Amino acid sequence: MSKSQETFSKKEKEKKKLKKRQDKEQKKEERKANSDKGKGIDEMLAYVDADGNITDTPPDPTKKKPVIKTEDIQIGVAKQEPIDPADLIRKGTVTFFNDSKGYGFIKDHESQESIFVHINALESPIKENDKVTFETEKGPKGLNAVNVKLITKE
Repeated sequence: MSKSQETFSKKEKEKKKLKKRQDKEQKKEERKANSDKGKGIDEMLAYVDADGNITDTPPDPTKKKPVIKTEDIQIGVAKQEPIDPADLIRKGTVTFFNDSKGYGFIKDHESQESIFVHINALESPIKENDKVTFETEKGPKGLNAVNVKLITKE
């Protein structure tokens, strides 16, 4: 008698392969059954209720909030009344001014801060220690004095 060509370990390996193949087929069938493909758009829609929770039922049209007008929405700072031009004029003393370079600094009487002034912003010639009135505007490196007028010479 001849011995079978298959040994015990070969049979076990064959059984494992068969079992693995069957499990794979079974999982494939389950995925097909539970798949979302082919469903209608209505079945895939989700809605947000009044509390912010996601549901599959559409909201009740009788509880719909009123329409908000875009004109009523305010973004940023609330509207302010226009600033009086007299409030923009400041007073100060020229602490440094170089005629050859064309720039200098004015010390504001109220805030005591030093404000840059360029010769193009002058309405009359100024020197150090002169009292002046001026307006400020935002420059790339800070405040700049503009419309600089001489009050008194010192």
